Amino acid sequence: MKGVILAGGLGTRLRPLTLVTNKHLLPVFDEPMIHYPIECLIKAGIDEVLVVTGGEHAGDFLRLLKNGKHLGLSDLHYTYQEGEGGIADALLLAEDFAEGGRICVVLGDNLIQGTIRSSVERFLAQPSGARLLLKEVPDPERFGVPRFENEQIVEIHEKPTQPPSPFAVTGIYMYDQDVFRMANTLSPSERGELEITDVNNMYLQRGDLQYDTLEGWWSDAGTFQSLHHASNLVAQTGANNDADELISGQRSKGLEDGK
Repeated sequence: MKGVILAGGLGTRLRPLTLVTNKHLLPVFDEPMIHYPIECLIKAGIDEVLVVTGGEHAGDFLRLLKNGKHLGLSDLHYTYQEGEGGIADALLLAEDFAEGGRICVVLGDNLIQGTIRSSVERFLAQPSGARLLLKEVPDPERFGVPRFENEQIVEIHEKPTQPPSPFAVTGIYMYDQDVFRMANTLSPSERGELEITDVNNMYLQRGDLQYDTLEGWWSDAGTFQSLHHASNLVAQTGANNDADELISGQRSKGLEDGK
């Protein structure tokens, strides 16, 4: 299975910092933000990754990540999203990269403490469909929020003013090849974007969506408050602990070898 990291957008909620760099290159404690989703995928056994970026600072990713070998990736690919068309719009740029196979999608501003390896294994054992990762949060209205009946998700609401549950749909998604066909049928929402929540609801409607609840902490880093919170969590407890040691070792070796 391949990995896709969505790191586009203009990062307007983090201005003026994002006037001089892409949001996903900002530091979260002692690492660039983009390192954390890479570590998340590597720890799950996924080492072929596409980074979808955009804006006028897209070239900075190449200077930082290079070909990804020093980070432990076997292959690192890049593509460019024009404008801010939403998560589903960015995901469509990964269709050729996926080559008809399954993908694990991680938003570039998402950080987790633990690992998604067991969820990836369960997804690969599914005959078809999608798998989401949920986390109970104090502010679910900031995210996609599932509504449950008999412990099953029956609907997902995007940024609801009255959340039907305390759970957020985190920015970690797993999809079969049908995700691109579904995303291609979408119309822009009131925000003018192609919403990934609409794709997830399509999988729900055909009875083909599963979920897991993340263990350990999870945070996004898309606002000043959440960026500060994520940095504190990493400083206090670490993120992707085993992978962090692995990546740090790979990075140090690469620097010693002059890569």
